[in-house]
Amino acid sequence: MSAPHPLGPDALAERLAEVYVAIGPVYRTVARIVERSEGAMGMSTGVRNVLDQLRRDGERTVPQLARAQDLSRQFVQRMVNDAAREGFVELAENPAHRRSSLVRLTNGGRLAITAVTDREHDLMTRVGGDLTAEEVDSTLRVLHHMQIALEELDIQD
Repeated sequence: MSAPHPLGPDALAERLAEVYVAIGPVYRTVARIVERSEGAMGMSTGVRNVLDQLRRDGERTVPQLARAQDLSRQFVQRMVNDAAREGFVELAENPAHRRSSLVRLTNGGRLAITAVTDREHDLMTRVGGDLTAEEVDSTLRVLHHMQIALEELDIQD
C-alpha cells in the first residue's frame, strides 16, 4: 500500500469546502448548548470565551484578548464589563501600559469557568466514532492550516 499523497489545489479546495459546511452546524449547536446551560449561570458565550482564555493564558489586556479571539476590542470590552458585573473578573493596574488595564479572573470567575469547562468535558465524552488521537491531530492540523490561509487573505483585503 502506498503512502498517502497531498491533494492538488482543486481537490483540496473541494474537500476543505466540505469542512466549512460541517463546521457551521457544529459551531452553532455548541453555541446554543453553551448559551442554554451557561445562561443559568449568568454567562454568555462571549463571557465564557473570555473567562476560558484568562484561565488558560493568565491575565491579559482587552486588546490582547481581542487579538487572540479575532474579535473587535469593543465586543471583548463589553464581555469583560459583563464578566466584571457578575464578579467573574477584576481589572488591575498594568505596569506596562497605564491606559490598558489587565483583566484577571477572580476566585468566583475561576470557579465558574471550571464548572463550565467540566460540563463541556462531560458533553464531549459522549462523542462516539472510535476516534483516534491521530484523527483528532489531523483535524486540528487541517483547521490550523485553514486558519493561517484565511488570516493571510484577511490581511491582504
